[in-house]
Amino acid sequence: MFIYRFMMLITLVAMMAESGGAQSPRPMSVVDLINVPVLSAPQLSPDGEQVLYVLAETDWDANKRMSHIWRVSADGSSTKQMTRGDSGETSPRWSPDGSAIAFLAERGDDTHTQIYLMRNGDGEARRLGDHPTAVSNIAWAPDGAALYYLASDPRTEDEKSREAANDDVYRFEEDFEQRHLWRYTLDANTTTRVTEGDFSVTAFALSPDGAHVTFHRAPNPVLEYADTSEIWLLDLVGSNSVQLTKNGIRETGAQLSPDGTTILFLARTNDRFEKYYNGNLFMVDANGRAPQVVSATLGHDVLQATWSSDGSSVFFVANLGVHSEVFQLTVANGAVQQLTDGRHAVRNWLYEPTGNRHVLTLGEPHNPGDVWIMTDAAAAPRRVTHVYDYLGEQFSLPRQERVEWTAADGTTVEGLIYYPLDYVAGQRYPLVVQTHGGPQTSDRFGFAGNPTSYVPALAGHGYLVFKPNYRGSTGYGDDFLRDMIGGYFQNAHTDVMSGVDHLIALGLADGDRLAKMGWSGGGHMTNKIVTYTSRFKAAASGAGAANWISMYAQSDTRSQRTPWFGGTPWQVDAPTDLYWEHSPLRSVANVTTPTIFLVGEDDRRVPMPQSVEMHRALKSLDVPTHLYVAPREGHGWRELRHQLFKMNAELDWFARFVTTREYAWEQPPGDASESTNGSDS
Repeated sequence: MFIYRFMMLITLVAMMAESGGAQSPRPMSVVDLINVPVLSAPQLSPDGEQVLYVLAETDWDANKRMSHIWRVSADGSSTKQMTRGDSGETSPRWSPDGSAIAFLAERGDDTHTQIYLMRNGDGEARRLGDHPTAVSNIAWAPDGAALYYLASDPRTEDEKSREAANDDVYRFEEDFEQRHLWRYTLDANTTTRVTEGDFSVTAFALSPDGAHVTFHRAPNPVLEYADTSEIWLLDLVGSNSVQLTKNGIRETGAQLSPDGTTILFLARTNDRFEKYYNGNLFMVDANGRAPQVVSATLGHDVLQATWSSDGSSVFFVANLGVHSEVFQLTVANGAVQQLTDGRHAVRNWLYEPTGNRHVLTLGEPHNPGDVWIMTDAAAAPRRVTHVYDYLGEQFSLPRQERVEWTAADGTTVEGLIYYPLDYVAGQRYPLVVQTHGGPQTSDRFGFAGNPTSYVPALAGHGYLVFKPNYRGSTGYGDDFLRDMIGGYFQNAHTDVMSGVDHLIALGLADGDRLAKMGWSGGGHMTNKIVTYTSRFKAAASGAGAANWISMYAQSDTRSQRTPWFGGTPWQVDAPTDLYWEHSPLRSVANVTTPTIFLVGEDDRRVPMPQSVEMHRALKSLDVPTHLYVAPREGHGWRELRHQLFKMNAELDWFARFVTTREYAWEQPPGDASESTNGSDS
């Protein structure tokens, strides 16, 4: 944080020198956006007096974000950086009495992430144990005597010797290390294995009395097998394990009620445990009776949930489309009360039962997510941190509004628009259409300053930005979500285009200056749009699918895609015609829009060959195109210079074909090298 504030101070002094002391907000550059710190993982102390959080800041020399743990008093005073390790720290956890803080880090001669402990005050942190594999998901025992965590099985001596000899041929998605639950006892300085067997524990939650643990057990850690995971209950004293669910649906967030009788969990299913529905709340008796849905009438998408301190109610966060809110459900009668309401997205929410308090971050139009505390169900949240105050003080930020329109078939659709910084009523502006990924999510109110969308920079370049929540988005009921069942592109792409026409009809968008972009599911949509219409002057497709048949085989997750087409491409009488009908590659001969493609070389979700197929097709058709591949990157690009390149390449492409203006590529801070315009080659 010191480095970041020092850079901001230098910038401020330079601006004041140039303007004779006057300071006025300026548009954000893409470097400014990358430099915005990321606040996450707020943890409220048991007495409610302090909050821990993780702040990840850019380190351009290291080409990555560095995360450290900070502490602030609940009244917003006494902000202090608690850790300063060379490799950063994550996952802070208060001890039950609030006297100590456990966290994860890799320090000194550590070969893997380990657990560290520090007093809530001054003093050096010390490592707890030395696990042979990376540690994750740490949680304190309620009495503070032990810490529980997940870790993979250590390699055998035979495996180590084979690896040293480069005798390392492996069986694809068969040779994996199972993850299990472990316990570290502080006084004895001993590590004990809690679960063992040919399965993986993917998540767990200790009971309030520390006598039991609910956990999600999968046959292996491979993502595709998540649907075959089930909820188990384990007696930590007698080690008697009981399976509580048995279905083909992935459950999340399982936790035992304070009285030990009922397990709460979430699942994207209906009351018949059929796939592909908005998230619902379920409860199952600890004795294993059939689970029952308790939120079927809500009509939105439940994202997180937890028991109240006395178990009489359940607090949960639900997605309502362009915003998300905190709710309370009374168990006895099913009554639901909305506790928050605003133009925001609730993130990083955590309930502290000791004092019946909530801690959360709120993503708002001009704030990526400072920490807030809610101490009473009847009281509005109270802001604690001010990490992002400088954004509104130093930068001009775009106005953000909800917009609603009627789709081609009469369905009401909504989304968000962001005005250009130079907006003048009555003038039309070039429009950038951004479609979200998932597709099982929605675009919500928020800062929208991440490397995938970077709206403040686009607004500074004079673009109107449109984010439609097309059919297939969550938060609008199951019928809206399940429109993709029976074919991915039934109404989704026409929802986007009818939204574009609505903005043109309002006199906001210039129909002759349209650009399309998106990542993952947004990349799928971009690939479809450019094959469906030639109205866009330029497009940028990030990690998008081209051929649903090959995509099904290549991706690390397939089960969520099976409902779209009514079966797999491999089964008897496979619906391959439907797969191909909805593949953008099928109609790629229609493309005239200059389109660039971006993908991570190691992307397992939407593998690189999908982008190669689209790029090679456009190149053979003499449509202007480039394919940019980022080494070492997976589905999301993490390295700072890669993020900067992506934004530069897209802004340059849009300037060239949409606004016909020159675009000067931004350089990393301190980099005096000449600009390399990758779009010219």
